[in-house]
Amino acid sequence: MESARIGVDESGKGDYFGYLVIAGVLLESKKEDILKSMGVKDSKLLSDMAVHKIASMIKKECKYDIVKISPEKYNQLYGKFKSLNKLLAWGHARVIKNLLEKSSCDLAISDKFGDESLIKDQLKGIAIELVQKIHAEADTAVAAASILARDEFLITLRKLGRDVGIVIPKGSTHVKAAAEELLKKYDKNILSMVAKLHFKITKQLLKN
Repeated sequence: MESARIGVDESGKGDYFGYLVIAGVLLESKKEDILKSMGVKDSKLLSDMAVHKIASMIKKECKYDIVKISPEKYNQLYGKFKSLNKLLAWGHARVIKNLLEKSSCDLAISDKFGDESLIKDQLKGIAIELVQKIHAEADTAVAAASILARDEFLITLRKLGRDVGIVIPKGSTHVKAAAEELLKKYDKNILSMVAKLHFKITKQLLKN
């Protein structure tokens, strides 16, 4: 039986529109089989409907924390950090710290997305072992975090769409039509409220 651990993962970093959401789940060893029986696995392998259903079950079984970074806040932080990996590290560390305020834990597992020192620097002075590995979603705790992050990303994306009056698409490849519709409806400032401005498509849109 695996030991208690915090799993951390994010959703929205590859999506032009919407929030960056980072979630953490504190998985106690006795809950491992329960989460597996729910169908917990990497959220990329699940439908949006399944993600929403399983997320609500995870929240009933485990302590968790979710950090939601709105597009407006994301653009401010990206301007400050000048690096997506540094921004992600800040968010991952924030989630771990928040969870440690709720319960003690000796181990945290995160997907490896950059230099390992990035998150560790943000956790200086905190007594926890941090393991960063590629395909960390194979771990049940990280998979559970990926589901909570994805669910919250989808919820906030729908809300953003209602706020601006259009259906906002996921991803980064089929977003131009929606962005052009928003620019016709509002002005160029709308993009900073709904999108991650450092994506290349921003320059293409504002050239027109």
